[in-house]
Amino acid sequence: MSSYIESINQAATASTGKTTAKNSDDAVMGKQDFLTLLVAQLQNQDPLNPDDPTEFTAQLAQFSSLEQLFTLNESMNNLVTSNANSDRMSTLSTIGKEVTYNSGNFHFSGDPVEIGYQLDSPASEVTLDLQLNGVTVTSLSGKDLSAGNHYLTWDGLTKDGKKASTGDYKIVLRAKAPSGESTAVAPLIKSEVTGVDLGGENGGTLITKAGEIAFNSIIGVFDPDSKADTSATTSETKKNESDDLGKVVNSVAEATNDVNEIIE
Repeated sequence: MSSYIESINQAATASTGKTTAKNSDDAVMGKQDFLTLLVAQLQNQDPLNPDDPTEFTAQLAQFSSLEQLFTLNESMNNLVTSNANSDRMSTLSTIGKEVTYNSGNFHFSGDPVEIGYQLDSPASEVTLDLQLNGVTVTSLSGKDLSAGNHYLTWDGLTKDGKKASTGDYKIVLRAKAPSGESTAVAPLIKSEVTGVDLGGENGGTLITKAGEIAFNSIIGVFDPDSKADTSATTSETKKNESDDLGKVVNSVAEATNDVNEIIE
């Protein structure tokens, strides 16, 4: 007695004159193909030597299990697609918010920029060199040296106190541990989201004032009025602060002299 598979093959061969040949891309048998061949096999079996019903039942059960797996796979694909669409829609809620992400690159358009650094352990010194086309435009010093994420604002001035050129900048970080050795530090960018591109993968792309980033790369979302925990000053700003302090000291000295003259 021929096996169930052999009967299917014989039925398929017998029915080739009644059906249209398929392309090689459609060679995988689907549910409808199986049912068509099953009916053909039943119609063409030898009535004096029918197929073993036990084998027939086993093969039918295997196909049923396989069909369930295909259905489960399709459901999982639909779930993945649904989650991806949900992520894309979630990006819309970030418009008008400030987001933080790990990156050492940002676009400077002339307005102050919030940048930062991430310390895994306390440090004794953190320096941020801002480079344009490989040239250091200015260097900033981190104020908060504890472990964690810290932000500071670059006022857009060079180390000479001049307005920096617009363009794509790179952050080069240096950090020292209390022992004097170098310690791990990662750059951060904090910028306001002005738009969203829902195309592509990974939940879409956020368009910020500091450049474009993938939605799944952000590590924090803040209200626009959330201020950086500390501010960085350039050499020019420090010079201005020193001049102001000098003026105050001179004013106090002059007032002291006036008081002494009155007493005398």
